[in-house]
Amino acid sequence: MKKALICGISGQDGAYLAQLLLDKGYEVWGTSRDAQVAGFGNLVSLGLKKRVHLLSMAPNDFRSVLTALTRSEPDEIYHLAGQSSVGLSFEQPAETLESITLSTLNLLEAIRFLGKPIKFYHAGSSECFGDHGLQAITEETSFRPRSPYGVAKSSAHWLVANYREAYGLYACNGILFNHESPLRPERFVTQKIVSAACRIAQGSSEKLTLGRLDIMRDWGWAPEYVDAMWRMLQQDRADDYIIATGEANSLEDFVAEAFAVLGLDWRDYVNVDHSLFRPTDLARSQGCADKAFDKLGWRARFKMRDVVRKMIECAQADSLLRHD
Repeated sequence: MKKALICGISGQDGAYLAQLLLDKGYEVWGTSRDAQVAGFGNLVSLGLKKRVHLLSMAPNDFRSVLTALTRSEPDEIYHLAGQSSVGLSFEQPAETLESITLSTLNLLEAIRFLGKPIKFYHAGSSECFGDHGLQAITEETSFRPRSPYGVAKSSAHWLVANYREAYGLYACNGILFNHESPLRPERFVTQKIVSAACRIAQGSSEKLTLGRLDIMRDWGWAPEYVDAMWRMLQQDRADDYIIATGEANSLEDFVAEAFAVLGLDWRDYVNVDHSLFRPTDLARSQGCADKAFDKLGWRARFKMRDVVRKMIECAQADSLLRHD
């Protein structure tokens, strides 16, 4: 039985990845900064909390990281922990850099120190690339990050590449473009939109307030994307891969689809607030996952409109359960 350690198991990707690995027969360990008080709501909602081993680990503390690896003895490590909000990174740039970059360095150093054949996955980000106009992003596209979050993820990306080349570690960067699910908290704009649209459809008189509607993103379905993570660590050779749908849509398209699914015209319910605009924001982000298809056999089945419908279906089902 393989063992996997998921750093950041409480988040969206961590929970879906735990589900995938358990289904494949893995023994799954997961970390949180304080596992004794963390709620692990996503694991609970998927019925997984009692099936995984939970550890406390502070990723920015090397001793804590080394202790977690020694206790879990993993064959594979999936590093998903760290600050995950682009918007928040402008307010907390130092914490963002530390939580993402130092945590990645500590994990790589711990693997090197232990000298065991541990395979390492690092959750990279499309935010590393910045703006490239209409160009679909490939693994060869240059980095031009436009947020502290993007800068931190770029630094972590190159640390992974350096440890792979300098020390022969099996270390991969999964450069995932936007991927959503019902497990997203409402500070993510996609969940904010879906939740508000559902409440309005049920009779709420509220208005949905958003920032820029013209930004374009490549939105995929999170449960599919964690499968790509696993596939990366099953290859003979470690490498970096973009994971994306290959389709870009505007936030306005996402909003319109969400309200249309509920039989509403979004223009009657949405306000734009310029105070929500970020200091710098990506105008367009679209990935090309041809390498992932060629090497991993992975391709996205669900695109933006599928994602919207699936999120709304789940939100409506949850609402019915609450009322019952």
